[in-house]
Amino acid sequence: MTAHSPSIIPIMSESSAPRPSDRHVQSFARGLQVIRSFDAAHPAQTLTEVAQRTGLTRAGARRILLTLAGQGYVQADGRHFRLTPRILELGFAYLSSQPLWHLAEPVMQRLAETVHESCSMAVLDGAEIVYLLRVPARKIMSINLGVGSRLPAYCTSMGRVLLGGLGAQERQACLGEGPLPARTPATLTQVDKILAAIDHTREQGWCLVADELEQGLTSLAAPIEDRSGRVTAALNISANSGTPRETLMTQALPALRQAAQDISTLLRRTGG
Repeated sequence: MTAHSPSIIPIMSESSAPRPSDRHVQSFARGLQVIRSFDAAHPAQTLTEVAQRTGLTRAGARRILLTLAGQGYVQADGRHFRLTPRILELGFAYLSSQPLWHLAEPVMQRLAETVHESCSMAVLDGAEIVYLLRVPARKIMSINLGVGSRLPAYCTSMGRVLLGGLGAQERQACLGEGPLPARTPATLTQVDKILAAIDHTREQGWCLVADELEQGLTSLAAPIEDRSGRVTAALNISANSGTPRETLMTQALPALRQAAQDISTLLRRTGG
């Protein structure tokens, strides 16, 4: 399977954007559109490219880019614009405000050392999972994942755990009518089959997904719950599909579930 870049957040055109009101600051929304137009496939863009990708006029895109440059979030290199490291402040503000960030890291480090596999934590954002923390043990995926990376929820173990924490209508809204794109020949694409897999995940309290996101990749995930019992995040370990299933079930899964329980307990103690 070929590598996939983190998915692009859909960008609204000017005609489809909500009208300005006391609840919607249009210029701010357009500024976010411009920031989101930069990604792994488009790290540097001309003014024309930004305008095309956001649906803004050249004049509108230019004003926003110059404003972002004035605040230090964008820099100009000849005709091209690119984000600066200062943009990380925006994402780190979220991470630093989450108790999970501080509580989970040492637990995940121990888990990765115990099972000798990569360990990740993610939350649900719409129909995608967003990585909050990752402890890599060895590279087994063609996808380069890091904090902030996004993957589809329907074909990932953490995604199914997180979707399992939603109500039936919310799950259906996230999946849509389908069929969903096949990432590999093994990917479940029919919504009814995916919903059945999610129900099974809810019943057993963990999820295993093999070869659906990427050929040769198996992942196990378990829920992290807050004090009210709500699934607030998911924890997973990733292994090569050549790893014996018995090893995963008898060694990796118990360690994973214990780590998820430990993080959940810490989260409840902090009032999360």
